[in-house]
Amino acid sequence: MELKRPFSEEDFQATPEPVRRYIIQLEDIVIKLLKETEDLKKRVTELENRLNKNSQNSSKPPSSDPPYKKPYKKEKKSKRKRGGQKGHKGHQQKLMEPTCENILFPEICSCGCSSFDPGSIKPFYTHQVIELPKIEMDVLHFVLNQGRCVQCGNIVKAQIPKERQTGYGPRLSALIAEVSGIQGNSRATVRTFCQSVFGLSISSGAIQKVIDRASRALKPAYQKIGDIARNSEINYIDETSWFEHGALNWLWVMANNTVAYFMIHKKRSKLAFLELIQDWDGILVSDNYGVYQKWINLRQTCLAHLIRKAKALGERKDPATKQFGQQITKELQLLCHWAKVFPGDHEWRDFYQRFTGLIFDHQDHKCEIGTMARSLIRQIESLWLFLDIVEVEPTNNLAERVLRYGVLWRKRSKGTQSEKGNHWVERILSFKQTCSIRSLDSFPLLVELLDSYFKGQEPDLSWI
Repeated sequence: MELKRPFSEEDFQATPEPVRRYIIQLEDIVIKLLKETEDLKKRVTELENRLNKNSQNSSKPPSSDPPYKKPYKKEKKSKRKRGGQKGHKGHQQKLMEPTCENILFPEICSCGCSSFDPGSIKPFYTHQVIELPKIEMDVLHFVLNQGRCVQCGNIVKAQIPKERQTGYGPRLSALIAEVSGIQGNSRATVRTFCQSVFGLSISSGAIQKVIDRASRALKPAYQKIGDIARNSEINYIDETSWFEHGALNWLWVMANNTVAYFMIHKKRSKLAFLELIQDWDGILVSDNYGVYQKWINLRQTCLAHLIRKAKALGERKDPATKQFGQQITKELQLLCHWAKVFPGDHEWRDFYQRFTGLIFDHQDHKCEIGTMARSLIRQIESLWLFLDIVEVEPTNNLAERVLRYGVLWRKRSKGTQSEKGNHWVERILSFKQTCSIRSLDSFPLLVELLDSYFKGQEPDLSWI
């Protein structure tokens, strides 16, 4: 940085020596201050950008947005009434099989008459009342006897049947696993629930043993879910932080429209990614993580992540950065919209010309503009794969949705305390989210898995 003097070199040399030295000293100070000012401006801009991050312009979750910073959305006036609209598919209560039935007949007419034509009597409506029966636990006592062998004199003791040795049946064990894993309650909450609802006094240690057995019972289903995921054509993959005894681990998920497979690994790396996918080589839908960008097969980049980054640039104070961010946001949102409404040839050519011109014209910038442009250029072939393959979605929302429960579990419990706990989380999350994807009730399936485990039989996994 140089300062331009408002006088000629001759005038400067004609100035007395002490004055010239003083001017040079002042010039050095000014240059130093200007440089510091420039550095401070960059620092302030960086801090402001970090402070302004939210779920709309970064990868931060919506739960991290302060309530006082959420934009107020004025409701649009609409002629429609609140609630379900005429013609929409309703979600009415279904009639269940009755355990008993009470048939009612009309008693008296408004005119005072109490006699009715027998031929006109017919049912017109069924009113359903649902109630829990009085909960009484089935408690089976095995009274074990022993006797002396008449031949050798040894004392021989009776043996408990294998399927009854745990002390808790498959239905009660499945309920504890359901409340603990599927519903995400703590051991203390499960203990209180069992005492309050069933009158069952059970310790936290006993609950943990039930969960350990449920985890082992889930292992065959977990392995099959992983096999199905690794044989699927398309997979949506994501990861989030996890903690094992306070140490940083990573919770990975590999999901599609049929299953969701979870894995906890100590690393967020290529090694962990390869351990998750093993020999799978299908179409990957993911965010911008570097390991995913190096995928040699077909890949669809999550447009939602790119749109949030572009929105962040569109909120900068620098006019050029702001304009570039807003333009990229508009084009990416249009591209994402085409997942629902396929573009015509003319519309696509116009978009392609605008978009490629925009990013290639800005790739040489040394600031955030250039960084964003070069990133888009590097993965340009993976931006619109969903237009060629209809089954592919333009975002990684599927993986993020099934991963969300794991995030809430981590926030609630602070992670796990052992590798055994990691296996429980992997298996119950895979089971829970696969049931959710397939619209299956988890409890009956848990009962079947535990019943097979107690009997030492192979479980029926035809539902997966």
